[in-house]
Amino acid sequence: MKDHTVVNVNGQELLAEPDQPLIKLLNEANIDLPQICYHESLGPIETCDTCIVAIDGEIKRACSTKVEAGMNISTEEETVLKAQKEALDRIMQNHELYCTVCDYNNGSCEIHNTVSQYGVEHQGKPFESKPYEIDRSGSFYRYDPDQCILCGRCVEVCQDVQVNETLTIDWERQQPRVIWDNDVPIDESSCVNCGQCATVCPCNALMETNMEGKAGYMTDHNPGVLRSMIELTKKAESGYGPLLAVSDTEAAMRKERIDKTKTVCTYCGVGCSFDVWTKGREVLKIEPQPGSPANDISTCVKGKFGWDYVNSDERLTKPLVREGDHFKEVDWDTALEFIEREMTKLKVENGPDSLAFISSSKATNEESFVMQKFARQVIGTNNIDNCSRYCQTPATKGLFRTVGHGGDSGSIDDIASAQLVITIGSNTAESHPVLASRIKRSQKLYGQKLFVFDIRKHEMARRADEFFSNHPGSDLVWISAVTKYIIDQGWHDRTFIDEWVNGFSSYYQSLEPFTLKYASGVTGFSEDTLKQIAKSISSAETVSICWAMGVTQHQQGSDTSTAISNLLLATGNYRKNGAGAYPLRGHNNVQGCSDFGSMPNFLPGYELITDDDARGRYENLWGVELSREIGKDNHQMIKAIHDGNVKGMFVLGEDTGVVDSNINYVTEAFEKLDFFVVQDLFLTKTAEYADVVLPACSSLEKEGTFTNTERRIQRLYRAMEPLEETKPDWEILTLLARRFGYDWEYQHPEQIMEEAAFLTPLFAGVTYNRLEGYKSLQWPVAPDGTDTPLLFTDGFPFEDSKANFFEISYQMDYSTNEEFDLHVNNGRLLEHFHEGNMTYKSPGITRKTPNAFVEVSPELAEERGVQEGALVRLTSPAGVATTEVHITDRVKGKELYLPLNDNGKSAVNFLTDNSVDKDTNTPAYKEIAVKMDVLKKKGKSPIPYNNHRRGNPKPQLGVKVEKKWARDDYIFPGEKVSDHGKSDN
Repeated sequence: MKDHTVVNVNGQELLAEPDQPLIKLLNEANIDLPQICYHESLGPIETCDTCIVAIDGEIKRACSTKVEAGMNISTEEETVLKAQKEALDRIMQNHELYCTVCDYNNGSCEIHNTVSQYGVEHQGKPFESKPYEIDRSGSFYRYDPDQCILCGRCVEVCQDVQVNETLTIDWERQQPRVIWDNDVPIDESSCVNCGQCATVCPCNALMETNMEGKAGYMTDHNPGVLRSMIELTKKAESGYGPLLAVSDTEAAMRKERIDKTKTVCTYCGVGCSFDVWTKGREVLKIEPQPGSPANDISTCVKGKFGWDYVNSDERLTKPLVREGDHFKEVDWDTALEFIEREMTKLKVENGPDSLAFISSSKATNEESFVMQKFARQVIGTNNIDNCSRYCQTPATKGLFRTVGHGGDSGSIDDIASAQLVITIGSNTAESHPVLASRIKRSQKLYGQKLFVFDIRKHEMARRADEFFSNHPGSDLVWISAVTKYIIDQGWHDRTFIDEWVNGFSSYYQSLEPFTLKYASGVTGFSEDTLKQIAKSISSAETVSICWAMGVTQHQQGSDTSTAISNLLLATGNYRKNGAGAYPLRGHNNVQGCSDFGSMPNFLPGYELITDDDARGRYENLWGVELSREIGKDNHQMIKAIHDGNVKGMFVLGEDTGVVDSNINYVTEAFEKLDFFVVQDLFLTKTAEYADVVLPACSSLEKEGTFTNTERRIQRLYRAMEPLEETKPDWEILTLLARRFGYDWEYQHPEQIMEEAAFLTPLFAGVTYNRLEGYKSLQWPVAPDGTDTPLLFTDGFPFEDSKANFFEISYQMDYSTNEEFDLHVNNGRLLEHFHEGNMTYKSPGITRKTPNAFVEVSPELAEERGVQEGALVRLTSPAGVATTEVHITDRVKGKELYLPLNDNGKSAVNFLTDNSVDKDTNTPAYKEIAVKMDVLKKKGKSPIPYNNHRRGNPKPQLGVKVEKKWARDDYIFPGEKVSDHGKSDN
């Protein structure tokens, strides 16, 4: 049992945990206490002074006081109430109360609620307007200094939770205010529009612009009329009581037209969950909840503000059928009948393997399940794959080889608690921003060490304790050399290896070529650097290694992933919190799409299609004999089309013609297909080649589950009705299966999950009831619902419960040459996602970053005579891309960086070829050699003046409340109402 501390509160004994924050104890005991600046996700800020209590007769703030045994605490004595009233008066001096006509008056305004709860009728200090204009310069939120109470929540969350470090309070001014960077407008600052400042603001000082004029019944007015209404309201309602009564009524009325629905973000693999506020089809606000499993209160610009695509005029709203060189709209019956007829014809004439299916990492787990079911049961082929083939399949392969599960070893909490975090080939701050913030916070506040290995000096590299820039494609070598050196020195975890890992002796022998001298020559690291890395890793108590496409998208992506896992096994960094392997999944459901069977060799739950027992379970339930032949993956499908073996294709929610490597080769394949179906939200570049296009729904318009990078299964709920004539993917496939004579009888995704859980041991205990609301489960899930946040605590999923060292070698088959002398690296941007089909529909995002660009080093720019905004043509043996130049020291020498977030002339896959990872056929997107022709030597910068990359962040710890306390006009409220000496501030 835990030790407990006994304290006395208002004459009642309470049990507290040692050193528990007093305010947390009082809240858990449901003891009323005002607390406007305190937020459970932020901790004590100490600016508002409303949480004052008496402790052994001394007036103190409850938020910053830790519980001690024997404390006598009063929240009710007269001096306490007077001090609280004094603090509230000071807040109201900074905030004009006009709740009835305020868009923030939705039951969550903490100033309103506090004034109402404590029956404050009049303020002792009149409201004083500040000499500052409202800042409406930004795309997504605005700041009203007149309403700002200087609580500092926004600063605290920006500095120490998001760790973007844009916001501060200038306490030196005569009238302090929140400022951005070095006092510039929001739009010209380093703000990345994560929106967390607006999320935690306790009032209407910071508010999403989508809320303005839309939430209230009496708020849709121009500023002049609104000001008149404010003045009229204040005159008509002489005290706070009548004012709050009217505003409470108005707030209650808003509940009738504003829905708040829990959903899961549709962008990256972090899996942020939050409430989406909608009024009809309008998205007013995204509100993350404290305790949301993956993200707590955090969001990024895409998850918080990138939902315009849902109501885009470009959404498909009717099925389309090709007629010559154009499409015509048809009804659903016509489209589905056409598909059934043409697919049946191809199956009869050429066999089921003449058809191929690509599932979507944007769709739900249930939709992946029915997509592979359609391919296997209805058509009879295992030609089914998904976009994990483009990114994370090599990581899965490396983990299957060594530890037996192809997913993150633990949770994001484990990454945050690691003593040492290593990122390899991961632009984490832009690809997985909320997860990156957990690392940044742990490094900034809790002493976590961060090592970054990359060829580009991105944000995480700049923040790292150690940044290591090795030669492209050489990660396998330094990892193996470091592992060898650790073992050579006797620094490996012998006890862990003896008990939990097979194959040590032969594995150690296989490391013989990876000497420090050899590794130094291949990687560019000095031998001393390699020794330093080895010592740091071996001496850390817990090491978490995160990697992404900079590792997997190489010809040895699987082997490099294997090397990472070997290193973790050698140092005993599995089976304990804070340690393990974390291949960061790129899409919202790229983990789940594979988990639920959209792979050519695996049934759901990663059971081999060649396993007779596993396959037999499906055959018994589905009533058909399934093919045991391993199907074609994405890469093999395209080649098979060129070879004439695949004649029909069905692509669900994937813009294959943009995101697959070697665009020209892929689109030429599409033109050769006898029949092509695309199911999507938009008429994508891929859909332009289709014979039938089916209009699907966005995630806000359907229910189901997503699985994030930490194997966490979460429910999403329908926030709005689907656009007329669009349907959820699972429903479309169910209707299509019926055309083929298979009546699945699904009426809701829950029934699909029940079937998947029944068939799949990995998900045996997954039910919608166990996932209700913000509850989640991390697979494997036992039949009784017990999930597995940390893998391998009971051993590894092999016959003897031991992991395996896996021997690898190194061979580099890529290099630049005299003609193609530049290396093109590529990856994600913070503000856009994948090919941009969703994010470019957001005017706010697009005005900040209107298009892709190529990063060029200052030295290369000087050598080639180009300046900012130059137009260049990049040519590889596979094709040509044209783009504008941004000159930056994030890249060096002859390294270029071309973001993948473009589907036009700058699309990186015009340059990629058919080279693949030798073990998984994942395209080697990171191995591109090009020549650069200068078309225009200078031009307008592709980075607009208002892009956050031009900002100047101001790092500090918290809000610097000491500066407030030091002001001549500040007196601690407790001092004003007590005879005691001045309390500690």
